Amino acid sequence: QLTMSLNSSTLLNEEKSQGPKRNSECLESLELQTPSSFQDNPLQRLQLASQEVLEKAKKSGRSKCPRCSSSRMFYCYTCFVPVETVPTKEIPTVKLPLKIDIIKHPNETDGKSTAVHAKLLAPDDVTIYKYPCIPEYEEKRHEIALVFPGPNSVSVKDIAFHLQKYSKKGVCDKDDDCSREPSLKQAKIECKEEEKNLNECISDNRSEGTRLKKIIFIDSTWNQTNKIITDDRLQGLLQIELKTRKTCFWRHQKGKPDTYLSTIEAIYYFLVDYHQEILKENYKGQYDNLLFFFSFMYTLIKNAKCCAGKE
Repeated sequence: QLTMSLNSSTLLNEEKSQGPKRNSECLESLELQTPSSFQDNPLQRLQLASQEVLEKAKKSGRSKCPRCSSSRMFYCYTCFVPVETVPTKEIPTVKLPLKIDIIKHPNETDGKSTAVHAKLLAPDDVTIYKYPCIPEYEEKRHEIALVFPGPNSVSVKDIAFHLQKYSKKGVCDKDDDCSREPSLKQAKIECKEEEKNLNECISDNRSEGTRLKKIIFIDSTWNQTNKIITDDRLQGLLQIELKTRKTCFWRHQKGKPDTYLSTIEAIYYFLVDYHQEILKENYKGQYDNLLFFFSFMYTLIKNAKCCAGKE
């Protein structure tokens, strides 16, 4: 699942069948609980800015978008700005080490997308495109990667080595699979040179890693991704897969592995791995606030379900 809903009227009334009285008691109980009250909350160790502004907004209900005047909860998912009850100055801003492009499926409901979180929290580094209106990446394939699982996907720690091969070969032809390992014959011819370059790559991984200037994410349900991932403009890009992370998303699609993350989770975990594996720096929570909205809604929904006796 690559999407999530932040439609408050849906989230806060997910247990509507329990009746208004029980809902009222449930919401009163929520005010007395914090994320740390749940021992199994995998997000409780995040170093987040105060979420008091979201608590206040939850109590006051839906508010107007300052740009389009639509009624929204917390933020407007079409204008990418907080609503009137959520002052921009009280929303954290995250600085990212590279630029991010998010390609959103045209049939994906705006209100169910977590991509907007990234745009709200890292506005200077994130751009959202609605497919098929996406950039041409062909001339910059040596400095761009796509986060998407596949047979030729590589791990974050291997980005430096594979981008080095891109740079050495130049920009690939469209019919070439740049993420594919060289053939055995080619590997033998370049064996000595590859060994030398690999050693240099390992010894100066940070320098090599800075060749990556942009990372692309697809914002869509998994069943809708085929149309985007097969687009000619995305062919030949180095593909990255996050294999070791598990989703916390409450709308996870049945039949899909728990390593299939929501968009904002994928962005967050990629950046954490990139910071440690490529930049070779200790991670101290620099990107935790990307989950500012996600963690709040996770706790809100989990508490509501517990109160309703569903967990």
